Amino acid sequence: MTKPTDNFIIGRLKSIKYAAKGGWLLITTEHSIILQSIIGILITLFGFFMHLSSIEWMFQTIAIGLVIISEATNTAVEYLCDYIHPKHDENIGLIKDIAAGIPFIAAIFAVIIGLIIYVPKFI
Repeated sequence: MTKPTDNFIIGRLKSIKYAAKGGWLLITTEHSIILQSIIGILITLFGFFMHLSSIEWMFQTIAIGLVIISEATNTAVEYLCDYIHPKHDENIGLIKDIAAGIPFIAAIFAVIIGLIIYVPKFI
C-alpha cells in the first residue's frame, strides 16, 4: 500500500510490485489459471505452426487474455466471498455461481474465435 508521503514514481513502482505479486500467485497457485495458461501457450505454439496473420494473432491473443483475466476475476470474487462469509450461504453461492459464469462465457467466445481462425485453414 502506498503512503501519502510517497512520490508519484515510488507509488507506481509499489503498485507494479503488488500487481506482479498477485499475478505470480495466480499463475503458480490457482489450478484454473495454470490450466488456462497452458492452453494459451499451446494455442500460441499452434498459431506459429499455422502461420497466423497479424489480425488472427490479435484476436487469438485477446481471446486468451480474456479467458485468463476472467478466471482471475472469478478467483478474486470467490476468495472475497469466502472471506466475507466462510460458511455456506445461498446468496454467496449465487454470487459465486455468477462469477463462475464469467470465465465460462469467455471460454465460449474464445472457442468461437478459435473456430473462426482455424476452421478455414483446414477446409
